[in-house]
Amino acid sequence: MAAERLGEEFAGVFNTETIVRFLDSSFDQFADSARIPNFLPLMAERFARQRLRALAKVEGKHDEGLPTVLFLCVHNAGRSQMALGFFEHLAGGRAVAWSGGSEPGVEVNPAAVEAMAERGIDISKEFPKPWTDEIVQAADAVITMGCGDACPVFPGKRYEDWVLEDPAGQGVDDVRPIRDEIERRVRNLLDELGVPVAP
Repeated sequence: MAAERLGEEFAGVFNTETIVRFLDSSFDQFADSARIPNFLPLMAERFARQRLRALAKVEGKHDEGLPTVLFLCVHNAGRSQMALGFFEHLAGGRAVAWSGGSEPGVEVNPAAVEAMAERGIDISKEFPKPWTDEIVQAADAVITMGCGDACPVFPGKRYEDWVLEDPAGQGVDDVRPIRDEIERRVRNLLDELGVPVAP
């Protein structure tokens, strides 16, 4: 059961009531838009885990000491998912990345999935997620991509806006140049953060 798994993972950090509250609210985030209802509990658990890790960092209860980056776009279906994929692949566990959207879509863009698969990176198991206050507050750097005024702003954060074409509705041929530009920017970001790129 999700509550039990998270309870073991966050033992001594959060009580059962907090964990259940985050699970329930994460479930509610996806209940209306989930395309495959059977995946809903898994999505809720994964999102609750991310939020609890963020809250633990914000409250000083647990911090792995790794640079944390949040990638945001409108639907969290294309640009931010590709950036997340490249970041996790290239950082090799030496930094943490999350992604979110101001108006999350229902699935990751199939053309983005295909374009990333060409580079040996599987983002097919990802799903569009909203951003939450604790996730933004826990990030050291927030990279926005076209969400404009809808993107959250908290004082003291490093913000960077990447102006990139939206791959929504485009075929894989048109997505490839966007993918390649995202990779270039992610590599630069890792260099700026002092994170060595995995071979």
